[in-house]
Amino acid sequence: MNLSVRISTIPLMHFHRTGHLALRNIVLALLLANAALAVTNTQVVVVPVANMYSRPSDKSDVVSQAIYGSNVKLLVASGEWSRIQTDDHYKGWIPSRHLRVILSGNGYAASGAIVQVDSLFANVYNEPDVTRHKPVVTIPFGARLESVTEKSEAANQATANQARANHATANQAVAKESHEGWIQVYLPDRRNAWIQASDVVADPKPMSIPESIELGKRFLGLPYLWGGRSSFGFDCSGFTQMLVRARGINMPRDADQQAAWSGVAPVERKDLQPGDLLFFGASAKSIVHTGMYIGDGQFIQDTTNGRPVVQISRLDDDPWTKLLVACRRIKVK
Repeated sequence: MNLSVRISTIPLMHFHRTGHLALRNIVLALLLANAALAVTNTQVVVVPVANMYSRPSDKSDVVSQAIYGSNVKLLVASGEWSRIQTDDHYKGWIPSRHLRVILSGNGYAASGAIVQVDSLFANVYNEPDVTRHKPVVTIPFGARLESVTEKSEAANQATANQARANHATANQAVAKESHEGWIQVYLPDRRNAWIQASDVVADPKPMSIPESIELGKRFLGLPYLWGGRSSFGFDCSGFTQMLVRARGINMPRDADQQAAWSGVAPVERKDLQPGDLLFFGASAKSIVHTGMYIGDGQFIQDTTNGRPVVQISRLDDDPWTKLLVACRRIKVK
């Protein structure tokens, strides 16, 4: 064998071997990632509100929505579109770019230090200042975020204690790092950001019925939105679902499903109490609308009747008194 040939083939052989190993590592990494996805099958919504469509096309009808930071179950991945299931077991198609994969754990903001948006909507910023740049994202009521600030609270307390011991110098250092009125959060798209503390609640607790009714009144005048399930716009059943969810109860999505749900019990109209659910339609088998009774013959609803907004109506008024076909009370666990 020619020596020059033997020498010249050595680098080539090394290149082929190195390239093969690199390719093998890439394939292995992809397989591991796919295996992790297969196990968890969980993705998180990374847009303020993601429309869920009946078919993989934004020309089809909107059937529901998933809000920012929501964990959803991936059912089908088909290129630019993904079919998902939300935690109320509702299914629909959304653009795949509106999702991020969760490779480990129970999902985004599912445990640990959490804050939840309590304002009707909230701006999130790159830094703890509203004047320097536009918001990174504006997210709706109820969106949950992982809190970096809350996680480090214990560490900050230890630092503060040490600072007090070291007096002026250390106190100045702590003051420099302080961002009063702000909470640092870790977003589902894997960025750190800041939100004003007054826009969120930490460790949210289930509301009482009177508290949920007062919550509903905060949305008075909000325009109706078919398929809506966020403070950017609700439909009738999305609105009542939100009010019941605020009480710590995960109720089905659609009005007819809510009326048939095992978590409610029938109640007579004469026995209505605040917090009871009202269902309207041509008959008990053809329910098309819902609202929540708030007492004194009144109920709060999101409707297109008259003005298409969240409003308070009287149950004895037309057309509601003629269309009421079912009343339900949430079962006490």
